[in-house]
Amino acid sequence: MRMPSPELRARFTACHRRAALASAVALLLCTVAGMGAAFAQSAAGTAGAVGLPEVSLKIGGTGGNSATLIQIMLLFTLLTLAPSIVVMVTPFTRIVIVLGLLRNALGTQQTPPNTVLVGLALFLSLFVMMPVLQKIDSDAVKPYLAEKIGVTEALTKAQAPLRSFMLAQTRDKDLGLFVGLAKLDASKITLDQVPLHVLIPAFMISELKSAFQIGFIIYLPFLVVDMVVSSILMSMGMLMLPPILISLPFKLLMFVLSDGWNLIFGSLVRSFK
Repeated sequence: MRMPSPELRARFTACHRRAALASAVALLLCTVAGMGAAFAQSAAGTAGAVGLPEVSLKIGGTGGNSATLIQIMLLFTLLTLAPSIVVMVTPFTRIVIVLGLLRNALGTQQTPPNTVLVGLALFLSLFVMMPVLQKIDSDAVKPYLAEKIGVTEALTKAQAPLRSFMLAQTRDKDLGLFVGLAKLDASKITLDQVPLHVLIPAFMISELKSAFQIGFIIYLPFLVVDMVVSSILMSMGMLMLPPILISLPFKLLMFVLSDGWNLIFGSLVRSFK
């Protein structure tokens, strides 16, 4: 009688082990399912004995319930778009771009990391927007919570401070561009009548232009340091030594001695009207 080869024996043993493992896993799942069902029944009985309230979601019914459901859906949609709204209508765009250009000018690669830059930009934006937020709170949020005004009036009053802030930062050329693209008659509308879908993109491109202008000014002193270090290395014949390796300590020293963070943040805050 011919004996099976060692390779065939190994395959048979592996299949046997897999089958045993699958059986054990199935048995374990059945046990867990049974325990879960028993625990659910026990919890239901305990909830009935203690008198906990039942929570259920029911779709349909009267028109009022449908309107409430639609409002809840709109609220969740607004919360989903909240990060984009923060970027579009606040100084966040200008601040985070300036901080990113500053990091590139220093040549520190990923220091400070992106998380730190975004956090700084977020809280600095909150600092700049605080007067606007306080105006919105006093004119729209508090009267609405006190049921003195409705939702539509509250939204209208909340737009006014935000609109004033964006108009103060938006260049006339950028605003005129989107007014023309929207085919609006500029002679028949005032600044307060400019729709938000026209004002927001004009505000954003104005913020981008301001951010790059500030970034250019920040780059100049560090560019001078790089050029001086590169010229010295070339005159010494040290062509294989990367200039950025030598210039980085000098740029950091210059930035620290000039109290760079104080100057950058102070200039950024003062750049908003």
